[in-house]
Formats: sequence, C-alpha cells, structure tokens
Amino acid sequence: MPPAPGDRVVLRHRLPAGSSHPMTDVLGLLESVDPVRVRAADGRVVQVASDDVVALKTVPPRPVSTRAVRALEHAAALAWPGSEHAWLESWLVRAGGGFTARANSCAPLGPVPEDGVQRVRAWYAERGLPARFTQPDRLAVDLPGWPVIDRSRVLTAPVADVAGAEVDVRDEPDDEWLGACRHRGRTLPPGAAGVLRAVVDGELGFARVTRGSEVVAVARGAVTAAPDGTPWLGLTVVEVAPRARRQGLGGRICAGLVAWGAERGAQGAYLQVAEPNTPARALCAAAGFTDHHGYGYALEP
Repeated sequence: MPPAPGDRVVLRHRLPAGSSHPMTDVLGLLESVDPVRVRAADGRVVQVASDDVVALKTVPPRPVSTRAVRALEHAAALAWPGSEHAWLESWLVRAGGGFTARANSCAPLGPVPEDGVQRVRAWYAERGLPARFTQPDRLAVDLPGWPVIDRSRVLTAPVADVAGAEVDVRDEPDDEWLGACRHRGRTLPPGAAGVLRAVVDGELGFARVTRGSEVVAVARGAVTAAPDGTPWLGLTVVEVAPRARRQGLGGRICAGLVAWGAERGAQGAYLQVAEPNTPARALCAAAGFTDHHGYGYALEP
C-alpha cells in the first residue's frame, strides 16, 4: 500500500540547482501526500513538489518494548476505569453500563490469573454484560474463537513537544459540557456521566471552548501514573460541534489540556484513534504525536 498521512516514511527528493548534492533524504511522519509534506524528528517540516519526489516509502515505526506498552496501558486503564471496576490480581475488570468498549472490558495488565478468563466471564455475566478483553499488542490474552474488533492505534508525544494553549478546564463536567459531548454522533446515553467522572488515583480535567453562550468544543483529560511512577496525560472524547469544525478547535482544546496536564506533572500525552481514521492520525502527526502501539477488543462469542 502507498504511504498515507500519519505513516512514518523516508522521502528522497531533488534539491535545487546549485546545491551541494543533487538530492537528499528526510525521515519523519507524513502529513500530506499532495503536496508531499513530512515532519522530521526535530520538528522541521519539509514540503516537496510532486515533480521533485524521487521516492517515498513507508518505514517501520521505532520499536516499542513490551514493558512500555504495559506501562502505558496501565496508566490508560486507570484513566478510564468505568463507573465500576475491580482487580482480579493483575487484571482490571471494568463496567460502565455498556458506554464505550474500553469502560466495559478487562485490561490484562500482568500475568494470567488462575482461572482468569472464567472469572472475567462470571464478573460480566453478573452485570448482564458480555465479556470483553482489551487486546493490546504483545499483551493480548489467548482467546481462541473470540473475534477481535475495533482496532485502534495509541499515539503519544512528550508533553514538552506539544505547543500549549489556554482553554477553560474545570474539575467537573457540567450540563453544558455533557450536552456538547457526543458518543458515535449521538447524545450521551444514561450512565455515561458516571464513566466520564471516573478515574483511579489520578486527576481529571474537562476542557471547553465557548463562543458567546454556546459550548462548541469539549475534551476530557486524565493524569494517571504508570507502574514506574511516570505521569501520563490521556486525551479522550474530543468533540467539536459540526458548525465549528475545520477551524482548528480540536487541536486547540487538546493543546489546552496538554498545558493543563503539564502543570500537574504529566511527562507524556496519549490519545487513541481508530485505525481506519487516516485523517485524524495525520492531524495527530502534525501536532507531534507518533505511533506507540495498537489494540483491539476480543468479544465473547
């Protein structure tokens, strides 16, 4: 497949006449294919006319260790624990009335407990929910016959590499914030507010952008720690009103939450993007986020 925005690529392109070399290479994240625009690791953006492109190839992302995946998944699980959760040894089971797959799935954050799968199935059955496992790369539980759906990518960035912005961030989501939030294009279902307000050993921030008396953009931030103590900022439920889109408000509100998280000690920021959502991944790449790992959900057959 040809490179797509959000991919890590190497670009070989011609240099202007009189340069010391006829061509050069750039390694970085592809932001655009027409024109070709690549953001290098030092933040420099190289834009090249199509006629000057000699080669454009996708290269594998930098390897991420299993330990790093586990650490980030641990912080993310604490940031989105559902309205009810319990530890089954090193596995975290979460329930939230069916609101979001993540809040209603088991996060396998360590060794398989004795009879772990059976215990997870029983826990969800007691709540009238199907058993579901988050299946991160290299941490996935062996579940033969369980279909894996809804693949997503986790993107990360050092907080220092993301430009901050000033937005209104509050400790609680009021009715206006909740009214502006959407889940799969619809108003929030009953019980969603309990999931949004939940965090384990962390701090929440609910950002908004207001025009006049109308809230036109919202986002949720959660600062939680990985097992090694590293504080992470999780960015979720980023929503911009349809009439206010394509004006940079999504990037602005995320940048505002990054500044809020930095004040609370967060060293890195992460967000989760559906794997097929190439435009969103490209926007994240332009903001300095890089691919960390992927995950899906294994659903009880």
